[in-house]
Amino acid sequence: MSADHAASARAAMVARLEAAGVLGPGPVREALLALPREVLMPQAYVRRSTLDERPPRWDLLDWSEPGDRTELLAVLYGGESVLIQHDGEPLVGRQARARSGGAITSMSTVMGLTASVLEELDLRAGRRVLDVGTGAGVTAAVACHVCGDTTVVTLDRDQNVAVAAQARLGALGFRPAVVSGNGECGWPHGAPYDRIFVSIALPSVPEALVDQLAPGGVLLLHITTESPSWPALAAVSRGPDGRISSHLRAVEFAHRAAHGRQQIFLSPEFRERIAARLADDGAETRRFRSSEVPPPEEARGFWLALDALHPGLVQHRGVDDLVIGAPGCGSWMVARPDDAGEWVVTAAGPRNIWTEIHQTALRWRAAGEPGTYRLDLQPDGTQRVSAGHGECAVSWQLPAPRDGAAQATP
Repeated sequence: MSADHAASARAAMVARLEAAGVLGPGPVREALLALPREVLMPQAYVRRSTLDERPPRWDLLDWSEPGDRTELLAVLYGGESVLIQHDGEPLVGRQARARSGGAITSMSTVMGLTASVLEELDLRAGRRVLDVGTGAGVTAAVACHVCGDTTVVTLDRDQNVAVAAQARLGALGFRPAVVSGNGECGWPHGAPYDRIFVSIALPSVPEALVDQLAPGGVLLLHITTESPSWPALAAVSRGPDGRISSHLRAVEFAHRAAHGRQQIFLSPEFRERIAARLADDGAETRRFRSSEVPPPEEARGFWLALDALHPGLVQHRGVDDLVIGAPGCGSWMVARPDDAGEWVVTAAGPRNIWTEIHQTALRWRAAGEPGTYRLDLQPDGTQRVSAGHGECAVSWQLPAPRDGAAQATP
């Protein structure tokens, strides 16, 4: 496996990103073509167990092992998330062997998501950048390549991740400031920043990061609730006069929730219970037909509003039907269109999810079917999301940002 093979894989990854419409001509594209991911991620995990299998099993592939290189190259340049740390372990000097149980605690994000946010940041030479959530160092490397390493600070909560990133960025010739600590606190010692890239998802915008924006600066951050199903991207800008403006745009994908932020999901047992009830005519299961048509999945602004106005819901992806559950109370709903243009709905539990969908749809349509919402960041810490006006408005409040804890350290 030669350097030419890696360069070809790199070019193929960039071509796929261009074809998907998330990457265009410019400095981010040139950086991705130039940066060897095998230097930033000389080891990576591949899952050997099925998604629901317990305990999970992984193998750690190593670029220094010739027999691993073909598979590792496909992992590094395939575009999906790259798993780089298991159970908080040190990344430098570890043995390439199988792991069982535990959890993956750090990864490099799906490349399409990373590229799209980097493009939106409009990186340029000399811009001061704070990269929150170092991970494998991919975004930090791009920022160093485009802006110059002396203007880049990259921060990760895990000291082991930061140590590895510093060494591997150094192997590429970059010497940014690499620090570890609470990403929600940022790193005020390097402020103000022209661009802040956050590769963790939070329920609201940390005030400390807004405070660290320079005039003309931009902060991009994914916002999620306890449900991972319907995320949004917050874009916060500080004008030349120091005033803050911001909006919240519904998106398809987001970064992982920050460490310590719990999210709900439909467990295998919950999904099995739904499947069993679908085949059962018991009294606890409700079946009905409806002429109401829910907004399509592409109407992301609607689903974002549903998540905010009726919290605790999560969607089961990868199936033909519309399947939504509320794990907190055990409610669920399965809906599918029929040939007559109506929807056949099966539901159970105390919540009427179908009604919640259509109540929200009425409000969302009255507000003009927004995909992007105003985001008002008030001096008292209140963060309000809204669209439309008067009786036709739809709005909600984000949770109050929690107080920052430990400062970051070099």
